[in-house]
Amino acid sequence: MNVKKILVWLAVAFVLFYVIQKPEASAEMVKSAGQALGDAASSIAAFVGSLV
Repeated sequence: MNVKKILVWLAVAFVLFYVIQKPEASAEMVKSAGQALGDAASSIAAFVGSLV
């Protein structure tokens, strides 16, 4: 097995462990990441809009 595959499986196992141990914190993390992506999309849209 190559190292990349092992690291991917370790990352998946860590995420699953974290979600199982702290579901509220995991949900908050996903919520804030989604909000950050939405803010970034709004900023990009405003930038493109100002170019026109």
